[in-house]
Amino acid sequence: MAGTSKGEHRIGLLNGFAAYGMWGLVPLFWPLLRPAGAVEILAHRMVWSLVFVAVALLFVRRWAWAGELLRQPRRLALVAVAAAVITVNWGVYIWAVNSGHVVEASLGYFINPLVTIAMGVLILKERLRPVQWAAVATGFAAVVVLTVGYGHPPWISLCLAFSFATYGLVKKKVDLGGVESLAAETAIQFVPALAYLLWLAAHGGSSFVDDGTGHAALLASTGVVTALPLVCFGAAAIRVPLSTLGLLQYLAPVFQFLLGIVYFHESMPLERWAGFALVWVALFLLTGDALRSARRGAQALAAQTAATGAPGASGAAEHHGEHPEVRHGDPEERHGEHPEERPNECLQDATAVTAAAGERREGQPEGG
Repeated sequence: MAGTSKGEHRIGLLNGFAAYGMWGLVPLFWPLLRPAGAVEILAHRMVWSLVFVAVALLFVRRWAWAGELLRQPRRLALVAVAAAVITVNWGVYIWAVNSGHVVEASLGYFINPLVTIAMGVLILKERLRPVQWAAVATGFAAVVVLTVGYGHPPWISLCLAFSFATYGLVKKKVDLGGVESLAAETAIQFVPALAYLLWLAAHGGSSFVDDGTGHAALLASTGVVTALPLVCFGAAAIRVPLSTLGLLQYLAPVFQFLLGIVYFHESMPLERWAGFALVWVALFLLTGDALRSARRGAQALAAQTAATGAPGASGAAEHHGEHPEVRHGDPEERHGEHPEERPNECLQDATAVTAAAGERREGQPEGG
């Protein structure tokens, strides 16, 4: 069994690296879709994502959730809100990459965990530990420094971070699996997206129609680019601890940041380096606090197990890759779905992993 557990953990890690690696390298893909504009690319992404996930769900015969969702107007309304928010996130990200703002876009996903914590305090009335407050304060200082450096607030970063944090918060209430959630959201996006593409074609402005088969195939592949990392993320979430996913999620903005500097040759004046450095300090504080909290929870459970004479409970938690303090949280937290994520872009479900991995109220699971 130990060998099987190690093998599953290895598969989970590989899927995690694959998911966040694809999300981190996706800035290389969007420029390939020129001369299509950001709105046309966004519309194709919505349409082809639905096609891809619908075929996948049809293949595995997982449609029961759709009937349940349609019978629950409140959840359906939340899915519509999630679809609207992720539309903003996707659109801004595609525009940012194709307009030469890859570094600023990466900042949005660096500061997203901090924004998620801030929203937890303001909206869910969660209590923070002192180190978490220090991390949020450092993140705010970073935004101030970057505002001075840019000459204006880093609107792209803030829009991506807040839209993604809002998306994670809404998805936490919906409680749908990653692929099912993407199917529901893109089903809502489908009609307006298809209508826009038909209008564009009727007015002679469709690059899908005018720029050849190869370009059309690239636009159609946006569905695969959106859904495949999410599938890998789902495979990772059930095999590795949430704290590991919380660390892996930083691979995506790191790759994006490096691509912005090394490949796209975007400028990085000293004040921007200072702002990014403060963000990284904040994330270091946040991650360290999350890991310490998880370790204390594991020790507390081990002590409780020893006291009650129930051997094997701790081992079961380790076998399933769960931290004790997470096991009693919401279903999304237990299964690692959420991030976001998220959501670059799709980093969508991975975002909430950070919150699940460590952003907890003192002594109790995160509220939801």
